[in-house]
Amino acid sequence: MEIDLSGRRAVVTGGSAGIGAATVSALAAHGAHVAFCARRVDASSRDDGVRGYEADMADPASIDAYLDAVEADVGPVDILVNNVGASPTRNFLHTDDAAWEELFRLNLLSAVRCTRRLLPAMRAQKWGRVVMISSVAAKYPNAVLVDYAASKAAMVATATALARKYGADNVLVNSVLPGRVRTAMWERAAGEISAATGQGVEDVFAERSKDIALGRYGRPEEIADVVLFLCSERASYITGAAIDVDGGLGTGMY
Repeated sequence: MEIDLSGRRAVVTGGSAGIGAATVSALAAHGAHVAFCARRVDASSRDDGVRGYEADMADPASIDAYLDAVEADVGPVDILVNNVGASPTRNFLHTDDAAWEELFRLNLLSAVRCTRRLLPAMRAQKWGRVVMISSVAAKYPNAVLVDYAASKAAMVATATALARKYGADNVLVNSVLPGRVRTAMWERAAGEISAATGQGVEDVFAERSKDIALGRYGRPEEIADVVLFLCSERASYITGAAIDVDGGLGTGMY
């Protein structure tokens, strides 16, 4: 299946590692000019049409400065992938309002702010793609990730509402719900478990893959491929969807 994003301009938040970095590479490999941000990255251009910017996506002023720079450098944005986020594990009874508000500022409000800023140009040109990187936790939450799950469920609800509102403008808004993906975060967690239990790291991953139908963690590139499809003309009749990309993890949670 051929996907051509030549001439399209894309923004990916949290694009320096994991799913974000894989998404940046996938979009660029298919012709898009990609502007990504991270907390620590040298602003630079690459030969593959990718440019990095430093931004704190929990800070409205930093978001504005990032998007100002993107629009000045590459012009109006066609594609927005709201990927940035954090997933701390903690005890519900000991998580105060400030912690909830801090996580929602990063996970949800960064997506709201970026979408609100970039949507008018997409509407004006009658073409746009917005993808929310949510999580299967939005559908199958657990107590140690309760605030994370709530923020990711809110992203899905926001996407669904915007899809209905702006479909007439050919702005398609969808959500991707990854399951367990083998990123640096999970590598660190497995390393900590390994150190505490004496299990090998691969044994830790194997043990925690038993409830996944495919029997393994996903790769960031497997999530990025779904995002790439949703950003293309191949997905021209898909909007308001929330797509599980979890290797069948959800099948064991009913």
